[in-house]
Amino acid sequence: MSFPADARDESGHLIRELHGVKLADILEYLLAAYGWPGLDERLRINCFAVNPSIKSSLVFLRRTPWARTKVEDLYVRARTAEVLGRPRP
Repeated sequence: MSFPADARDESGHLIRELHGVKLADILEYLLAAYGWPGLDERLRINCFAVNPSIKSSLVFLRRTPWARTKVEDLYVRARTAEVLGRPRP
């Protein structure tokens, strides 16, 4: 039986370790999955609500550790759900 914390990607890496995943790739994945309104609804970070763009969001997330942690956590939960065949959070 596999637990969500042990979910692995196609390469066999644990998803929760973010092995080789760039912040830009994380943001693009989440944007494709949820869109700007969905990201704002789930995370409540202004860079997703006020004139959102990938470039400005990346600048903010790189400078703001608490916000980056929230984004990475949502990515891990979404990817884990995808790999395990469950609905995204």
